[in-house]
Amino acid sequence: MIAIIDYDMGNLKSVSKAFERVGADVCVTRDPKKIQASDKIVLPGVGAFPKCMENLQSYHLIDPLLAEIKKGKWFLGICLGLQLLFDESEEFGPVKGLGILKGKVVKFDEQSKLKIPHMGWNQITCKGGVTPPLLKDIPDNSSFYFVHSYYVDPTDKKIISTETDYGTSFCSSIQKDNILACQFHPEKSQKWGLKVLENFKNLK
Repeated sequence: MIAIIDYDMGNLKSVSKAFERVGADVCVTRDPKKIQASDKIVLPGVGAFPKCMENLQSYHLIDPLLAEIKKGKWFLGICLGLQLLFDESEEFGPVKGLGILKGKVVKFDEQSKLKIPHMGWNQITCKGGVTPPLLKDIPDNSSFYFVHSYYVDPTDKKIISTETDYGTSFCSSIQKDNILACQFHPEKSQKWGLKVLENFKNLK
């Protein structure tokens, strides 16, 4: 079973429905016992970074999440679910994140002529030509759907799986051991987005 964490910030219905379309057994929950009993964990996120952290704390979800990730359980962060993994965010901040990964969440350059938030379809490119597990059987430079004004800047560049260009080249997905996360929304990315979720479902 895949536990999709409910902390009043994710587009839970679309994420759960997308996983169901690829044959996954999912449970939308904030119950620590169900999280512990799950095979994999998904942390989606839509909204502001500080509110996300506040809700995770108020629902007492931080310790259960950290414990299961530490055990080596597969974890997928989506959009803010990626950003929350890092030390801190500039959004209404600095605001402390979960600190699982070293680095910061920074805003796109407001002086650029590009529209912020970065919203719509954009390509992702595998770093170093290496295909990460989430992108198995997905062509490099495929397009995915993004909605965000901030992006992650990892201290350890080796954890960056893919990059995307929007005025600057930014990290659009990461992997470190059992932790996988993407800035784009696979549940909104049609064919290849569903393939990402299927690949996550099939991880052993």
